[in-house]
Amino acid sequence: MEDLAELVAHAAAGTPEGVALVEAGGRSLTWAQVDDEVGRVATGLGAAGVVAGHRVLLALGNRIEFVTTYFGVLRAQAVAVPVNPRSTVDELHQMITDSGALLAFADAETIGSVRKAVALVERSQVVAVDVTPAMGERSYADLRSAAAKPVPPLPDPEKLAVLLYTGGTSGPPRATMLTHRALLANIDQVARVEPPLMRDDDVVLAVLPLFHVYGLNAVLGGAVRQGATVVLQEQFDPQDTLDVIARWACTVVPLAPAVFAPWSAIDGLRERLSTVRLVLCGSAPLAREVMEEFTGRTDIPVHQGYGLTEAAPVVTSTLRSRQHQLGSVGAPLDGVEVRLVDEHGAVLDGEDPGEIEIRGVNLFRGYWPDGSGGPDSDGWWRTGDVGILDDTGDLFLVDRLEEVVIVSGFPVYPREVEDVIRDTDVVTETAVIGVDDEETGAAVVAYVVAPGVGAAAAEVAVRERCAGRLARFKQPTRIEVVETLPLSVTGKVQKGRLRGLERRRALELLQ
Repeated sequence: MEDLAELVAHAAAGTPEGVALVEAGGRSLTWAQVDDEVGRVATGLGAAGVVAGHRVLLALGNRIEFVTTYFGVLRAQAVAVPVNPRSTVDELHQMITDSGALLAFADAETIGSVRKAVALVERSQVVAVDVTPAMGERSYADLRSAAAKPVPPLPDPEKLAVLLYTGGTSGPPRATMLTHRALLANIDQVARVEPPLMRDDDVVLAVLPLFHVYGLNAVLGGAVRQGATVVLQEQFDPQDTLDVIARWACTVVPLAPAVFAPWSAIDGLRERLSTVRLVLCGSAPLAREVMEEFTGRTDIPVHQGYGLTEAAPVVTSTLRSRQHQLGSVGAPLDGVEVRLVDEHGAVLDGEDPGEIEIRGVNLFRGYWPDGSGGPDSDGWWRTGDVGILDDTGDLFLVDRLEEVVIVSGFPVYPREVEDVIRDTDVVTETAVIGVDDEETGAAVVAYVVAPGVGAAAAEVAVRERCAGRLARFKQPTRIEVVETLPLSVTGKVQKGRLRGLERRRALELLQ
């Protein structure tokens, strides 16, 4: 198989009457219906002037039309550009302009922002989903109204399939160029894991955002390849998501780390997750104690992985570990190579931390539009993450290279400090960053969430724990007790926003 859109046709040929997509509210389609709908969308795109290579933006939530439009764009041999439906007008304008998208699909939640953004770009048009179209716009119903026409086979799997915008820590977001080859390769790599993450009889929850590579390819792509049923939920809610899992008897539940804390306070969690055989966690490391508590309460195994948008996305899985150790993110998938290098690019052999480099057919082609920043001539790509490889081949994440704080010439890895702080009884969440310091070059600052505890008491507890576990230069010079930490849609702490607060504080714009 060389074309991502063939996944749908293959599932429809295997189980045409099998339930393919279910929305949490009850709307559903069989695989035969999904295949027909994808064909209709592809035909409608052609009639609207979209040809191979044109970009089509998707500002849609986790709903049936996201799936049918995504695969319809691919079947038309155009390029899908899924974006965060909560993007601002300025962000949408930037992505439409940068990608050169000719059409932008929007639903009732996004239509206002998309219309304003498109109005600033004369060449682009809007397709309204479940919204009365404005003058000059197309409705989704009209676009998919004609019967599907055959589409010639994809001539080259190296053709661009998807542009995914990743939030950079400096400068505007840039789009990762993912080909049909890379996306299909990773789906196949994951499918070869034993025991399997997904089977054809599974019911897979898709609450992770589909515009994110984890939800798009690891969850949706993997489920479609297996012909599993996909249950679509717009966004996570502790109680509602448990109700959806129970109602549709979900068996595989991929999650982000931020989900586990809200569930920790819910009684009867084991019973409410009684149909679940496997929980998958990715997008950010899951704290060891959180995983142990969840597994202890539910008897459901949690398997972690490490991935990046540029790897489409999965690189390692704990299901690949020969002897899984708590704290690791597992061993590389079949067909993926991982090694560690020092600051000069020399390969490291011992157990010292180094920058993670990866190689495999699942890697991206570079960043839009010119392919810059992609793998080197030997196929290796430097991730910017720092890790440790043990003698069994398991990978342990240390930190992002750019987040390492150099204090008086000595490296401090924020994750090490965060792990110590989380062991403090009063702290539920923490994020450690570096700030400029005139004497040491940089200093460590810890943001902590300590519900029900006064700021002074929380600070004392954190300082006592750090003093007993960390060298002096690693200990936070300042501790900020806050009510919440800024999180991305996949549960990652947005440290860039914390650094912004620190810059404002340094400029005396913030008290």
